[in-house]
Amino acid sequence: MNLPTPAIVAVRGGQRLPRLALLFLCAAYVIPGLFGRDPWRNADLSSFGFMASIAQGHTPWWEPAIGGIPAAGGPLPYWLGAIAIQALPFLDAALAARLPFALILVCVLVLVWYSSFHLACTDAAQPVAFAFGGEAHAIDYARALADGALLALIACLGLLQLGHETTPELLQLGAVSLYLYALASAPFRVVKSRWAALLSLPMLAASGAPAVALALALVGALVCNRSAFKQVRTLSTWLLAAGLLAALSAWAFNAWAWRIHAKAEIELGLSMLSLIGWFCWPAWPLALWTLWRWRNHWQRRHIMVPLSCALVSLVTCVLMGASDRALLLSLPALAALAAFALPTLQRGIAAAMDWFSVFFFSASALFFWLYYSSMQTGWPATPLANMRRLAQGFEPSFNAAALVLALSATVAWLALVRWRTARHQAALWKSLVLPASGVALSWLLAMSLTLQPFDYARSDRPLVERLRPHVPSDANCIATPHQALHTMAALEFQGQWKIDGRNPLAISPCQFAFVNGPVKDLPEGWHQIAQVRRPTERGYGFAVLRRQ
Repeated sequence: MNLPTPAIVAVRGGQRLPRLALLFLCAAYVIPGLFGRDPWRNADLSSFGFMASIAQGHTPWWEPAIGGIPAAGGPLPYWLGAIAIQALPFLDAALAARLPFALILVCVLVLVWYSSFHLACTDAAQPVAFAFGGEAHAIDYARALADGALLALIACLGLLQLGHETTPELLQLGAVSLYLYALASAPFRVVKSRWAALLSLPMLAASGAPAVALALALVGALVCNRSAFKQVRTLSTWLLAAGLLAALSAWAFNAWAWRIHAKAEIELGLSMLSLIGWFCWPAWPLALWTLWRWRNHWQRRHIMVPLSCALVSLVTCVLMGASDRALLLSLPALAALAAFALPTLQRGIAAAMDWFSVFFFSASALFFWLYYSSMQTGWPATPLANMRRLAQGFEPSFNAAALVLALSATVAWLALVRWRTARHQAALWKSLVLPASGVALSWLLAMSLTLQPFDYARSDRPLVERLRPHVPSDANCIATPHQALHTMAALEFQGQWKIDGRNPLAISPCQFAFVNGPVKDLPEGWHQIAQVRRPTERGYGFAVLRRQ
């Protein structure tokens, strides 16, 4: 029995978002943060360290390492960065390594749009046909929902930082998005969906998530096997083959690792609720609304496909002790689910989302402008004083390009708010324009107006500069036992010292050592020559040792 869908959409509701405006929004989201900064602690800097170690020939391609400490998981993400560094020697190494990951983020946005478009094209997802016509055209409806899914993904707060890092998780996100596209496009793009399945799961395994790849292969095969489309049922065989390739690639790259973290049930439950509450906002409430309003159609592919993908990622997040990097993989599927809430969204809920976005992101923009005014003019005096107290030694400088970019983005935000609140808009995606644009505005202002204090506080370059007077450039090496990978990466690739992170001080051949302080019992033959710390640290910091 075919039940009528809860989607009632007139022709005006199927208006698509103007392409030029959509491109500008995506550019404002992707490009800021690419230029003018160092790799940041923690995972961003350590991942860059593995890429640079391969590119500079310090370690073999098959086993990247920093200071002798090998990388956990597959090496595929580090190969991308290393290839970019070698292919673009005229660029700063950090910028060159960042470029392929920016392209991956672009691919994620494109794949989520096309996945949602194909899901919305199925008959079960189409809106109710009016008795005398006037309902939205099938293709226009699908485009409007795909625009909404893309806006929902951009609006997710969890993607903001993790999506702009050079880490394996971003490549995993790209692989999961490609997998979602394979399942969504199977009834319409048979060949493309098979190639997407064969490529996505081995890529996911080679980038450090083989267990997730195998789980997606099994779940996807079960979902496809129940489909009414013959070409979709055939895809289940290809998914199982992709799962086999994923297992082989994980074995070849030595990507298997035990990452399950046990937590008390109450603590885990509270951590999950807190994490999902902000990380997946605003996609998660819209996804829940979709499941409620489409509850009689939950076995249809436009609900079941993204739901199954999201559940695998959520279970992985629980098993890893509420890991935000595991939850990142659920965002494409949650965005696709959130899009199907738009045709059924009540006007009061949409208005609440709009006004919350207006007040929250306008206040956020005012916050960034106040700090910028304090840095450049000294008024108000408190923000600059707070920055200097929290990041000792920071001194701001003027950048005209950043000011012009920030002014343009702020004017565009004001114009968008006026357009959205001036009169009623009929397009399906209207409720997500302000949340997505507000996130993009906040990120652009943060990476233009306040990039200098962020970079000073989150980079390890100031630490390296404080260490440089105490360790000569021609030192044979620096021993760094029990140091974090990002600290060793900063010493090796920003300080240009050779690092030994494997051997204890007693047998290390190095003349100098960099250890966590304070050191109560110095090893025999070593004495402390200095104490250094990051500008943002208030503790003891690090002890610099020299062999007697």
